[in-house]
Amino acid sequence: MFLSTFLKPRSGTARRQAGGALHLRVLLLPGIFAFLLCANCRAADSTPRPSNEGFWGGFALGLMLAIVAVVFSRTRLKATDRELARLQELVNHREYERNMAQQELVRRLEEERELAKEKMQFESQLSDYEKYASLAQLALGAAHEINNPLLGILSHLELEWRDANEEHREEIEQCIEGAKRISSAVRGLLDYARPGPLTLSKVHLWRLAEETMKFVGHQPMFRQIELRNCIAPDLPSITADANQLSQILMNLLLNAAQATAPGGRITILADKVKFSELIELRVCDTGSGIPSDILPHVFEPFFTTKRGRGTGLGLSITQSYVRSHGGEIQLESIPGCGTTVRVTLPIRQAGKTVQHSEEVIV
Repeated sequence: MFLSTFLKPRSGTARRQAGGALHLRVLLLPGIFAFLLCANCRAADSTPRPSNEGFWGGFALGLMLAIVAVVFSRTRLKATDRELARLQELVNHREYERNMAQQELVRRLEEERELAKEKMQFESQLSDYEKYASLAQLALGAAHEINNPLLGILSHLELEWRDANEEHREEIEQCIEGAKRISSAVRGLLDYARPGPLTLSKVHLWRLAEETMKFVGHQPMFRQIELRNCIAPDLPSITADANQLSQILMNLLLNAAQATAPGGRITILADKVKFSELIELRVCDTGSGIPSDILPHVFEPFFTTKRGRGTGLGLSITQSYVRSHGGEIQLESIPGCGTTVRVTLPIRQAGKTVQHSEEVIV
């Protein structure tokens, strides 16, 4: 009974409390064994020894050694369990730290990727601004140097045309047409490099589209093209410079008409952007589209694929006007299917004075 009580495993709190006393028990058992041997020796001196004394002495000695071995083994097993638990906890902690380090590494890589993307955008904008500043200086210097003598040339050519016969009039008309193209290019360059200050008023996009379509519809290139105004009449008015906005829409319609074959269609649409104080104006055509290698260059000044039929400033001026309103312009095109130009404009121009007058259309 004593041995079973002594060796009985404990659990819970009692088990943890008994852990500290195991070493004391290991030391106590040899003491008990020694005490029993001393007592046995004294009894042997005073009483006659029985015949089976050697058997019981060996049995007691073996039992005591077995008890010592069991207690020692249990002590070592518990120490090993504690060491394994500590190592497992350390492994779990290291694994947690590794996972956190991996998450931090992924987060930093994403941040670096975003920073690299923003850097490329800033460098592209900086390049555009530098190009813009160079063109502004060029335009301001060239305007006065070109326009003044050009007016004199045009006036002289018109006088020559009046007095010329039919044979020479055709040559003079070609010269006049070339001089007008020069004047148009210089004027477009000035509009791109130095847009005038905004004259803000409330503009109704449906009416603006109607007036612009009526204005360009009389030109020969639009006679065999269907023009559609799909802007909702109840779309809210926006605060903008009506003249610049009309020029934006007119440039987009002219570009669409030049890319659309007879029998094609040009559609004007506009919607309010959800959850934002913005209006998106779209001009869609069913023309030939723009190849992917040309698409990134369409907003560059003087870039044109219409040799002899344009100056390459239409979209550049349009982009300049859109940005002066705090908006953005994007172009999507599929070769052989058509092109869509998206112009996003704020409904109101924050911090800018609006004319208190009737609604302006064009």
